[in-house]
Amino acid sequence: MKLLFIACLSPKTGNHTTAERIRSHIESAGHTCELRDAAEFQSPAQVANLVSANPPFEAALAIHLFRAGRLLLDIHVPFGVIFGGTDINEDVKVEQKRVVMEQVLLKARFAVAFTDKLKEEAELFLVSQSSKIYVQPQGIQTEVTEKFCWAEFLRSSGVSSEHADELRVFLLVCGLRRVKDPLYLLKVFSEWHRENPLNVFVIIGPKIDPVLTVEVEAVVQRTAGVFLAQERSQQELHAAMKRCFAVVNSSVSEGMSAAILEAMDLEVPVLARDIPGNAAVVQHESTGLLYSSPQEFVHQSQRLVSDHELRERVVRNGKLYVEEHHSLKQERETYRRLVDTLL
Repeated sequence: MKLLFIACLSPKTGNHTTAERIRSHIESAGHTCELRDAAEFQSPAQVANLVSANPPFEAALAIHLFRAGRLLLDIHVPFGVIFGGTDINEDVKVEQKRVVMEQVLLKARFAVAFTDKLKEEAELFLVSQSSKIYVQPQGIQTEVTEKFCWAEFLRSSGVSSEHADELRVFLLVCGLRRVKDPLYLLKVFSEWHRENPLNVFVIIGPKIDPVLTVEVEAVVQRTAGVFLAQERSQQELHAAMKRCFAVVNSSVSEGMSAAILEAMDLEVPVLARDIPGNAAVVQHESTGLLYSSPQEFVHQSQRLVSDHELRERVVRNGKLYVEEHHSLKQERETYRRLVDTLL
């Protein structure tokens, strides 16, 4: 079967990584899957023309009910949708978007939510289609490059690598966009850094929102102990995560943070903002630590520094959690089975 898969591919966000992984699952079942960026299309009519071109596509798939799903409304072949996170957490609050997403969900043959919570939210805000919404957590796979140099990474990020091995690097992995709230912790962290200069905060990820990027660069420039790293390949990012003291998430909203799950898989402690998407995967003091204010973030970080037993426990449980609930094999089987329903 020839399948069109539309997702938000530019720049390289979590959605992009997820789309590539799901495409490989579909192709491993013998189908042809063409992955296209939602930004390429201005209207559903353009996608309808592409689908009916020769040779035609026989089915379609989209990640994100609004940004990609709405583009499938005019096609005459069966399709499925995957919730992105911000569609259900944020876009449903805007009535014009909610109405469009409801139409998409009604026409879709199936929908996939990464968590039970996301499925519940979809059922609450959109016309009830619970029988066609399946829960499939993201499959996680990490790969660390052998050629990674930690001292060079720190130096290129502006961190003095004089005491590289003694530093406690808190790594915020996120694309620079408002929903990730990259400025949330910087002031309070900087105060903590002044008390203990071995604690440093590094932000890494693609520069998505140009206005916010300028703001972040300016704040980083004048804030002690806080640095901005250049975007790296997935394998280099995983190598940096593996070497850091803890991986941080400060998002206002998340579907399911791949960075949190990757950190768990890499056996690195996670400090995540207490929001529904994060609380669905981080069990406080078991698989990671949750915080709901910048002050509480510093408090939980201090515990992680001083309590070795706590640190070992969250690392051990986080790894077990990912192995048990985010298996790549299970994810592959689910998508193969769902795509078969489009035949």
